Amino acid sequence: MTQQTAETNLAQMVAIAVAALEDIKAKDILVLDTAKHTPLFSRMIIASGDSTRQVKALVNNVAVDLKAAGFDILSTEGLESGEWALVDAGDVVIHVMQPAVRDYYDIEALWGGEKPSSPNNAAKPWHAAD
Repeated sequence: MTQQTAETNLAQMVAIAVAALEDIKAKDILVLDTAKHTPLFSRMIIASGDSTRQVKALVNNVAVDLKAAGFDILSTEGLESGEWALVDAGDVVIHVMQPAVRDYYDIEALWGGEKPSSPNNAAKPWHAAD
């Protein structure tokens, strides 16, 4: 796979995941470029859901949409509790959390990002500076 193809696939994965989150009304969507920090994945997407039901629905929607587009889903985790769940799609890892859990763990800070400043910016994902 060429570098351009890999970058195109990555951009498509991120766009599909963000659209799937927006479809189920995720809040505070954040896309981080993690390629400089780890060789394990290139992008991390973090979003909030208001309830366990919404967190589970968001993760399910992301996994279904990525798989329908031909991307592999390596695993999904956290669906039992629905407080913090994730989709591992290889180059992109998607975390969906309830707001209190997201505030407590503050994984944005661990990966060099900041929380979105808008209280409800699901329509326009905030992208961390490269």
